[in-house]
Amino acid sequence: MTVTASAEARREHILDAAEACFVRNGFHRTTMQDLAREAAMSPGNFYRYFESKEALVVGLVERECARGAERVAEMERSGDRRGALLDIIARYFVSVTRVAAVLRMEIWSEATRNPAIADLTARTEAETRDWFTATFAALATSPDCDPDHLYALLAPLMKGILVSRAILPDYDPAPAVAQLHTLLETGLDGRLPRAIRAGPRITALA
Repeated sequence: MTVTASAEARREHILDAAEACFVRNGFHRTTMQDLAREAAMSPGNFYRYFESKEALVVGLVERECARGAERVAEMERSGDRRGALLDIIARYFVSVTRVAAVLRMEIWSEATRNPAIADLTARTEAETRDWFTATFAALATSPDCDPDHLYALLAPLMKGILVSRAILPDYDPAPAVAQLHTLLETGLDGRLPRAIRAGPRITALA
């Protein structure tokens, strides 16, 4: 148990170092030597945990997914799942750090050039979409709620908050989060305006 805990702690330390390097220098300008130096490890020891920068991106994405699973579990434990969903969305997007937002943009950017990262991004985006649409279907209070279309409307707004947080030093996400809440409540209640309900379906990163 001690060895496993120690290895996991070292892995977390390396992921923290990778996050700092990728945000500071970008994915392509960061070398494995930079990463080892940031983690205060020898390159040989570093490679025991991650064999490439791509493997580090996988590790970072998996860590974010695990954190998302914790938020989902929190919602499931709540007696008011709808209220908990609104609260979790607000807390996440209001508190998301610029570092986290920049890192997400780095991964999205790398996905445009790297097939392995593109596949990983597509997989996680599909899982996110499936979870949201299933949750919307469960929380809908009207048969006029269209979970797929509601997610297609919400996804660009969520992505926009992250992009704005990354590139605008003084960005305040509160108005956008309020807009998210209004759209979500309206969609779940089947009260979206007809023009919006009939609009084109889109697929977007969240």
